[in-house]
Amino acid sequence: MSASSTDTVSSTSVYITPMFWERLWRSSGIQSVGLFIIAYLIYGFQPQVGASTDALVAFYDGNRTRILIAAVFSGLAVLNLMWFAAALRTTLADAGQDGWGAAATASSATLGGLLLLLITLGAALAYSIAGSGNSMLTSGLNDFAWANVVLSSFPRAMLIMAAAFGLWRANLISNALFAVGVAGVVLVLLGGTTWLSGGFWAPDGIYSRFISPLIGLIWVLVVSRVLLTRSPATRAGW
Repeated sequence: MSASSTDTVSSTSVYITPMFWERLWRSSGIQSVGLFIIAYLIYGFQPQVGASTDALVAFYDGNRTRILIAAVFSGLAVLNLMWFAAALRTTLADAGQDGWGAAATASSATLGGLLLLLITLGAALAYSIAGSGNSMLTSGLNDFAWANVVLSSFPRAMLIMAAAFGLWRANLISNALFAVGVAGVVLVLLGGTTWLSGGFWAPDGIYSRFISPLIGLIWVLVVSRVLLTRSPATRAGW
């Protein structure tokens, strides 16, 4: 095969076209949700606030390999979440909603930083800290991780809000779906108030551990579907 023929085949490959990358990044939200679920199942149930030293050591030191594997999947999930936000920002910019696109970028960057901090805490505790015998440090970092979960509610809510308002203003979602997004913003923001010392509304309670994160994951899937069903602009975004 001549050099010119090779160049022609390469230039027409589907893997180097803007359409391929456009669809890949628009589906990154779905990939992120899947990776987060896998990471959570591998990681297991983190000890609650104020857990005993034996419980902390048993979890972090006893499940060291499992936690470190979960850290890899979690990192990939965060990476895909950032690409999801980039695809959302490009879509909003194409629709003339640059302000909401910038809000999506800012909130996703903040959320990604907090999530990476959470992943780092769990990996560091499992890698060496929990097994070092320093029970005060282990307990403090475990409690700090739960506080970080609560505070991550704010950038999560902002990311939901940017998508809901931006897509609605661009006439890309219905009024009903916009109302669902607004409800999601309020419910996730409530996760930032879960500071009771125990029970349902504690940092390690059911609302903060399960309900609030689940709302965010479902909204990412909804927005990903909207992005995938929208025809890309003629301008190449990638």
